[in-house]
Amino acid sequence: MNRTIQGSETVVPAGGINFSLDPSDGTPIYRQIIQQIENAILSGRMQNGDRLPTIRSLAVALKTNPNTIAKAYGELEIRGILTTQVGSGTFISGKRPEFREDHRARKIRQVMEKFVRTMGDLGVGKDELIKMLGEKDV
Repeated sequence: MNRTIQGSETVVPAGGINFSLDPSDGTPIYRQIIQQIENAILSGRMQNGDRLPTIRSLAVALKTNPNTIAKAYGELEIRGILTTQVGSGTFISGKRPEFREDHRARKIRQVMEKFVRTMGDLGVGKDELIKMLGEKDV
């Protein structure tokens, strides 16, 4: 697994997910992992039968406690979103996570606010930002 550090965030690509942990976010690490797995399923980046990294390998890559990963996987398994096959691994099940539209809208606003703030810190103004977002390379 490749790991890159972006500010205080740790980003680890794994299958259809770029696990990104941000300790300054205020959201517990296990909840960040759960949200990222759910988002990957809802966006179609991960589908029924796709294998997730092992608890140990993901914990090492993210430099976090294996119990944190196990807690995230366990909660998703209880909800029927993941299934674990002893000796084979943890897989996405056929059940899709429930995602309320108001939660989605709130999360989009949070991400956009952080993005705009970061761009402002880099000296990128509104007009330049809109221009950049309109470019095909983005």
